[in-house]
Amino acid sequence: MKELILGGARSGKSSLAEQRAKASGLSLIYLATGQAGDREMAERIVHHQQRRGPEWQLVEEPRLLAERLQQYARADTCILVDCLTLWLSNCLFADEQGSEWDRQKQALLEVLPNLPGQIILVGNETGMGVVPMGEISRRFVDENGWLHQALASQCQRVTLTVAGLPHILKDGDAE
Repeated sequence: MKELILGGARSGKSSLAEQRAKASGLSLIYLATGQAGDREMAERIVHHQQRRGPEWQLVEEPRLLAERLQQYARADTCILVDCLTLWLSNCLFADEQGSEWDRQKQALLEVLPNLPGQIILVGNETGMGVVPMGEISRRFVDENGWLHQALASQCQRVTLTVAGLPHILKDGDAE
């Protein structure tokens, strides 16, 4: 099964994803896209690691998400990807033209439907506010929204998390 869990900052989406992964009864892989670029981010990463526990295998990959998913996906494994939004940032700002993002996004969308096992994707919903003023901010919000739409069409379950409460948006076959 493929699942997309969205929510705002501190909405409870990562905790929900971890709960669902554990409930799968499968081997657990945490595929982390974040990088500790500063002290505060390093603290966030440590907090996530401590919360998870030793049953998780950690794979860190800031940009080559499709490749890592192909490498680690197995019928007896649940891979939790946290988070798509950091992955987007890493790829979008990897080059001036954003071509890295275009390649990596396409690779993910092509590989995801055929991956074995359970895949849980976590992302920040950024499109519920006002349209950002700056060009790069608008592009980021646009790309994030388009990515979520494309993934939601491929996932069997889509959940929006608000204030720690999951709201099922889709629970059935991919469209």
